[in-house]
Amino acid sequence: MPWNNSGGPNPWGSPGGGNRPQGPWGVPPPGGGGGSGRGPDLDDAIRQAQDAVRRWLPRGGGTGFGRGGGRGLAVLAVLAIGAWAASGFYRVQPDEQGVVMRFGAFNRTTPPGLNYRIPWPVESVTTPRVTRINRVDVGFRSAVDSGAIAQRPTPSRDVIEESMMLTGDENIIDIDFAVFWRIRDAGEYLFNTRNPDVTVKSAAESMMREVIGRTPIQPALTEARAQIEQQVRLGTQAILDQYRAGVEITQVQLQKVDPPGAVIEAFRDVQRANADRERARNEAESYRNDIIPRARGEAARMVQEAQGQKDSQIARARGEAARFVSVLSSYQVAREVTMRRIYLETMEDILRRNPKIIVDNRLQGLVPLLNLDNGRPAQPAVRPAPPAVAGSVPSMPPPPRVPQPGVGR
Repeated sequence: MPWNNSGGPNPWGSPGGGNRPQGPWGVPPPGGGGGSGRGPDLDDAIRQAQDAVRRWLPRGGGTGFGRGGGRGLAVLAVLAIGAWAASGFYRVQPDEQGVVMRFGAFNRTTPPGLNYRIPWPVESVTTPRVTRINRVDVGFRSAVDSGAIAQRPTPSRDVIEESMMLTGDENIIDIDFAVFWRIRDAGEYLFNTRNPDVTVKSAAESMMREVIGRTPIQPALTEARAQIEQQVRLGTQAILDQYRAGVEITQVQLQKVDPPGAVIEAFRDVQRANADRERARNEAESYRNDIIPRARGEAARMVQEAQGQKDSQIARARGEAARFVSVLSSYQVAREVTMRRIYLETMEDILRRNPKIIVDNRLQGLVPLLNLDNGRPAQPAVRPAPPAVAGSVPSMPPPPRVPQPGVGR
């Protein structure tokens, strides 16, 4: 044993046995004394520990380690080795991933749950959280921590050297955006990149400048925001995959897309002018869409009416021709009767349309001009017919010539 427990002096110079312990200079320690009420002294604690060890050791010949001391040391060695081996068990939480290092070099990754490693100093383990969403701000610095979980902060400071970018039509635009990412492979994340936050920020800023350099300013300010976010996310992820950074980009969010502050008012005037131009163009298009179909309908109606008039005239002409042919055939069969009928019909038509004055043939001294119709132009007087002779038939004028294209029945 380190000192003799058979009554010899203890390390503080006090005699053995049950005497009160003494300090190194023969003075009792401040915590000693069984009746002092200050708690157990150091000798009593050491003695109790020795008794506990002695109970675990096998009984041998003597109080020391003697002949049975070898077995005791073996048991102690086995217990120590067992405790050292049991220290290799470790637990990985559900939101973590275990990274095992052997002599400081990366060896493997372990999933959540109870795992085992060779105890220290051979292997050590690190368990970073892989489900936490981290945030990197580009173009501004927010009031919240950039590494905190995803949230939409109010920008507190604008970083001009990061936010000013050149568009595809050689305009300058001020863009602030945030990149959200998480750890996908803890081993690559810890050992392939020195500073993952800076790597993610540099890759995202480079890809944003590339995408904006291909996009005109007008779509970038209006309808192309979602497309820009998607292109930047995919491009940044491709760069980080080339670096084998073990990082997954979950979202790219545009915070502000504006012209530079020095020209923003002029730009807004241009935007208002463009809006007025679009409004006038829409009104013109509306008027055009209203008047052109109406004109086309009117033109179609006129064409249809002309076509109907054409068909009507053609049908009427064909009917009159057919009628003339039928009259001609009748005339050729009975010339006298046909000529007389035509004459009577012609006279009937003439007399129906002209005023008639009937004068008795016995009237003498007839005035040559009789203006009987007020408001009508003067009509020539009708010569009195010669007196008719009883039983005689009035002479008939020669029948008129049959017209070639005339109308007959």
